This record gives sequence, C-alpha cells and structure tokens, in this order.
Amino acid sequence: MRTATLGPAERAEALAAMAERELDVLVVGAGVVGAGTALDAATRGLATGLVEARDWASGTSSRSSKLIHGGLRYLEMLDFALVREALKERGLLLERLAPHLVKPVPFLYPLQHKGWERLYAGSGVALYDAMSVSSGHGRGLPVHRHLSRRGALRVAPCLRRDSLVGALQYYDAQVDDARFVTTLVRTAASYGARVASRARVVGFLREGERVVGARVRDVEAGEEYEIRARQIVNATGVWTDDTQALIGERGQFHVRASKGIHLVVPKDRIHSTTGLILRTEKSVLFVIPWGRHWIVGTTDTDWDLDKAHPAASSADIDYLLERVNSVLATPLTRDDVEGVYAGLRPLLAGESDATSKLSREHTVAHPVPGLVVVAGGKYTTYRVMAKDAVDEAVHALDKRVAACVTEDTPLLGAEGCRALWNARAGIAARAGLHVARVEHLLGRYGSLTEEILDLIAADPALGAPLPAAEDYLKAEIVYAASHEGARHLDDVLTRRTRISIETFDRGTRSARVCAELMAPVLGWDARQIDKEVEHYEKRVEAERESQRQPDDLTADAARLGAPDIVPI
Repeated sequence: MRTATLGPAERAEALAAMAERELDVLVVGAGVVGAGTALDAATRGLATGLVEARDWASGTSSRSSKLIHGGLRYLEMLDFALVREALKERGLLLERLAPHLVKPVPFLYPLQHKGWERLYAGSGVALYDAMSVSSGHGRGLPVHRHLSRRGALRVAPCLRRDSLVGALQYYDAQVDDARFVTTLVRTAASYGARVASRARVVGFLREGERVVGARVRDVEAGEEYEIRARQIVNATGVWTDDTQALIGERGQFHVRASKGIHLVVPKDRIHSTTGLILRTEKSVLFVIPWGRHWIVGTTDTDWDLDKAHPAASSADIDYLLERVNSVLATPLTRDDVEGVYAGLRPLLAGESDATSKLSREHTVAHPVPGLVVVAGGKYTTYRVMAKDAVDEAVHALDKRVAACVTEDTPLLGAEGCRALWNARAGIAARAGLHVARVEHLLGRYGSLTEEILDLIAADPALGAPLPAAEDYLKAEIVYAASHEGARHLDDVLTRRTRISIETFDRGTRSARVCAELMAPVLGWDARQIDKEVEHYEKRVEAERESQRQPDDLTADAARLGAPDIVPI
C-alpha cells in the first residue's frame, strides 16, 4: 500500500478523475463519519470519491471533547447497547487501528455523599470496566479504583477539600479529533479513494427519481464538475437537512444541532495528575489533560444560527468557569483562558426539547434511489456508522461486494509505531533532535514521523521550533500543506496543529511564519501570504469579540464579522 500524499497536484488530479469516470460511491462530507465511509468503501474494492466543502473535519469533527469513550453516563440512561458498542470501538482504536493517535487518559470522579453514592457510582464504573473487557478489546486499560478523600487529593491537589468525601478513578481514551480525520482521509486515499477538500456539492444529478451524481464546485478555482456515482452517501452531519434540500427531499428524519463549548487553560492552572469528571445539573463536565494544557467542557444547548462558525458567548464561558470553580481550590478566571472553541453535535430530533435528551445513536436511510443518508451517532462509533452506510449503499449495487474489513485495517502511521517509540532515543540522535521532539512527532504521526524527518534532513532549518508556538516544528507546517491537504493558513493553525487554542495570542504571532512556510508548497505570492495572515487575524478578532457578547444571537453576529477565506 502506498502512503497517499495530499498536496495541490493530487487534489487537482482527484477532482479530474472523479469527473472522468463513474464512481461506485461518492461520499459528501469529510468529517469523521464521511472519512470513515470513504475508507470503508475503498477497502471493499469500490471506486470511491470523497468531497468536502471546506477542510477535513472543519465542522463538528474538529471541535469535540477529544474523547474516545464508551459514554459512562449512558449507562445511567440504561443504553447498554450503545455503551457496549462504543467500548468495543475504543478498544479497537487503542489496540489495533490507531494506537499512535488514541491514548489512555485517567479520570477522577469526586464523590459528594457517603455510603450510597460510592456503591451506586462504583457499581456503574465496575460495569463499565466489565463491558469493556467483555468486548474483547478492553484489557489494555487499567481497571477503576476507589480512593479516600486523602487519596483523591493526593492525585488531584487542585480540588477543594470540602468538594468531595472520596473518589473513583477510571480510564477512558482521548484523540486529536481533527488529526484523526486527516489520517482517515489519507488512509482512504492510500487504498484508492479520490479525495478533494474545498469542493462543495451545489446540486445533485437526477434521472427520473434516481440520484445519479452531484454537481461539485471547486471553491478554490471556481470550476464546476459533474461527478457521477451509482450511490451517493450524505454524511454532512449538522448540514444533513441542508444537503437533503438540494434534491427537494426533506428526508425521513431531522437533525438538530446542539452547541458544546470548551475552554483551554495552561497545565499549571490546575494542579492534578488526572482528568476530572464532574456532575452538573444537566449533564457532566470534563477537565481533560491535553499536553501542556487542560480542556474544560462542555455545554449542551440548542443552536439554530450559523452552522459553519458556531460562537461561544460570554454566558457560555461564565457557565463553564462557574461549574469548574465549584470544586477547585484555586478558581480559574477569564485571564487563565488561552483558547475557546465551539462545536455542534448532530442529534437525531426526538420528542424532547432538551438537546441533552436527544439520541446519540445513528440512523441510516435511503430516502430516494441512489442516495444514502447517515446521521447522528458519536465520534467514537464512527466506524460502525460508516460500515452501516456502505452496507446500505452496497444493497443497491448490482454486483458482489466484499464485506467490511475496517475492523482489521490500521490507519496510516499505526504499523510499527510501537517499535519506533521504543527506538525513539536512537531516532532522536540520528535526526539531531531532542528525544522529547521525537516523542511529540510519534504521538501525532506514528510511523509517518519518518516523512517529517525526511523533510528536516533535506532542509535542517525545518527542524527548528515554530516561533511563539514552540511545541511544533516548522517541518510540520510544510508537511501539512504538502502531505495532509491543508489549503489555507486557518487549516494549519486550527486543525493540523492546535495553535489557535493552545496559545494566548491564538496563533497570531505564528501566522506569518506559517504562511511563509506554506507558500512554496501552495504557490502563494507575497500578496496571497498577506491575505492569508490578514484573514486569520480577522478571524481571531471576530472570535474574541463574539466571546465578549452576552448571548448566542449577539455572539453569532460578531463571529460572522470575519468572512471565510476567499479563493486564491
């Protein structure tokens, strides 16, 4: 299998190839479900295309809590099937599919009542562990343990002594959600899928009742392509209803958007060796370790404004700070917040008005011949959703198609990643890098780290850290544009890296250097570099302004003050 390179030339070639020959399956939307669907279809030997209106994972799939988990709170809702399914997928990702990207993470659950709560919560966590092991893929994580108040404060000194009487500690897993999706897309391309970002579906092709293809506009060049496919899969998440409207079909179900916001604070603001999970009146609140930072989230509120750029309001930020400060000995303030991001969950609409009660399960439908729709679900179970979508599409293909093999198909970078980790000291010595730099690369690229090191070998200047964002190397910025399909500065600062939420300046001090590193790969002149930097700075200012607004309506208006990047 070749390792796919997603540079400008490969993108142009993919668009031309998709328009030239009828595909078996065209997937619309490159979030985690769409990318997973493209990989599933390609690994069954189907001629597969994938188009995305913006960047890989630019919607929901880059703005999650970054957890791969079974959903402990769904046990309380007695949704055992969903938890069991998610725990199996968690185990597969940790052990086989993406051990370089998905890592164990400990959580502490403070107990506030003596006696009954330890029995109640302890039984739930014990069942969680048991279901994980029974799935056949859960033996890699430590089992939960009970802690006294003193034991809990030893691992989490940040907690107020009066906020707990004891605690439970258990393990789940986390992932850089956007990097995972980019890796999924590249893996699909390595198995033959044709993939293109900044390629928006503007209409569908029909012959009578049947959908036979899509009209796709290259957002960068302005050209339109007619891409014909025997089956199209609509995997557009919160945009599902909008995509359905392009064929004049309301669809068999409705998708509602629930907004969740997260805060990012430096590691030294919360003194703990473990993540936290706290109960709120509506749901749960996570404090999640994230490199040299913590992620605090999330909220769960209805959202019916702009889907592309959901905005976090001042009220959202105050809500999270108030909830987390209720248990912290040293409260967080606005000045501690490095980054804020907001995302939308695609929920299948139900009878309840509260988005926290809507279904996290997924649905696959075939509303008209030639078009499959997949919606709902949760990040962790993307592979199951993708399998179900392709199974549905395959029913309508008049040929024999192989069964799903993604359960046994590691993502790019997974093969050999553990061996490279064991050899990291030698790799660092040969590359002339500190071993901590090699560990950072292995945790982001796995065995693809060799490709980054090749760039540094060819140009040693790329082995230097990025100014004002020194966790990242300059080579990673070049690699994002040459290998990972990044088309704009925003793609790199927001999704290929997390500089936009991991620095107090939100990436503005790194922006020009990054643009200059990307320019030779993407053919930018000085004017385009200036345009990219100006756009990014306006985006950051619009987000800051939105976060000063009192409510969703005013926050949305402020965020829309910075338009999307214009085509080159």
